[in-house]
Amino acid sequence: MSDGVAGPWRRAAAGAFLLDPNGGTRPTIFAEMSDLAERTGAVNLGQGFPDEDGPAEVLAAAREAIAQGVNQYPPGIGMPVLREAIAWHQEHWYGIRLDPATQVLVTAGATEAIAAAILGLVEAGEEIVAAEPFYDEYAALAGLVGARLVPLPLAAPGFVPDPDALAALVTDRTRLIIVNSPHNPTGSVWPREVLTRIIELAHRHDALILTDEVYEHLVYDGEHVPIAALPGGFERTITVSSGGKTFAATGWKIGWASGPAELMTALLAIKQWLTYVPAAPFQPAIATGLRLPDSTFHAMRASLAGKRDLLAAGLADAGFAVHLPAAGYFIVADAAPIGIDDADRAARRLAEEIGVVGIPVTALVAPEHRERYGSLMRFAFCKRTEVLETAVGRLREIS
Repeated sequence: MSDGVAGPWRRAAAGAFLLDPNGGTRPTIFAEMSDLAERTGAVNLGQGFPDEDGPAEVLAAAREAIAQGVNQYPPGIGMPVLREAIAWHQEHWYGIRLDPATQVLVTAGATEAIAAAILGLVEAGEEIVAAEPFYDEYAALAGLVGARLVPLPLAAPGFVPDPDALAALVTDRTRLIIVNSPHNPTGSVWPREVLTRIIELAHRHDALILTDEVYEHLVYDGEHVPIAALPGGFERTITVSSGGKTFAATGWKIGWASGPAELMTALLAIKQWLTYVPAAPFQPAIATGLRLPDSTFHAMRASLAGKRDLLAAGLADAGFAVHLPAAGYFIVADAAPIGIDDADRAARRLAEEIGVVGIPVTALVAPEHRERYGSLMRFAFCKRTEVLETAVGRLREIS
């Protein structure tokens, strides 16, 4: 990813897909493995979305909004009911006070919020520092604006940024530091001292911070601390989250960004030329979700923690070295102990011979770092218990 160019193709997502400047794309590893799962009848643990519905109150609110005619363009900045709920949520959970009229922007999922931030705030030749492995959009957007993505490799078993290694990468060329905690795909939750160091570096080098917090309510071990809640953090931070992961409604694509008004204005200037507005009836539904009792969030988290433990035990019994995540939807497991040191090969063998699909972590790293993560695989546990039990049963067949 360092030069952003590979022959006639621009590498837009560090190996996850390639963007043809003449139009079209090569298939992503995610699409390839999903196709393989369909052809072979394998249990697909490669896709990071739930296969069952979230809270009934949220679904009912969407149906009610449609019935009441909430079906036309909402305001570009987002419907007041949702912006107010986001502001309430940030103060309720983290003590962050926001003006919903100027400091909150509703987007088409967290993906659009991240895109608007990078497209609106980063110029060609500037640098974006992001922990690796990373959500593939970070690299794709860096490629689109002509910026340089500077990966910070995370090491097993903790997958937490080393503050000194981070400090060595952040320079006066750094425009944006991306903070992804809880982290996708490793599930690490970054400690307060790392977040404090990031704030210090951002002030020292006049950089901005973009936080991707979509798994904020799915923390099983430890505590999620938003960087915007820490001293010196808010004024330089665009905080991004969404309702998709929390409420098992990833197809609704309702996300948001929050932060200083001038930064939200910059994002809105870009967002209006992307989707313009996200779906109207889903906005009051997610607003309903954000105001649900704390006990609802605790119950959702406990359910996913049980699924995490079920799949982790099955992978360990099969011989994988399991890195138990503290948060999120995914388990990272090392295939080397089962005799396969190449995750691409392991993914295809598991699908074809065992009937379980996972994703090579090398799809989420810079090409020059693939060897570092060569035998690691990502498995999603955000599935129905019976689906996970089927996968665990098949994993027992590994010899």
